Amino acid sequence: MSATSGDSGSVAAGPAGSPSATTRTLTIRGSRIDSRELFAAEREIIIAHGEDSYRLRLTSQNKLILTK
Repeated sequence: MSATSGDSGSVAAGPAGSPSATTRTLTIRGSRIDSRELFAAEREIIIAHGEDSYRLRLTSQNKLILTK
């Protein structure tokens, strides 16, 4: 997948480390991912970055919080 601006692609995503993980496909336009696709029916997702895991949470005020 190319990271150049204007490209369209998709990436598989699922809860990291979950034994019943499901695979989803997300659309990427350039370097932009729509948060509605990212969260789907969830309020929190786990992002694996190297050896670390981060939590990206959608608040009740529709804001994003990223924590380690």
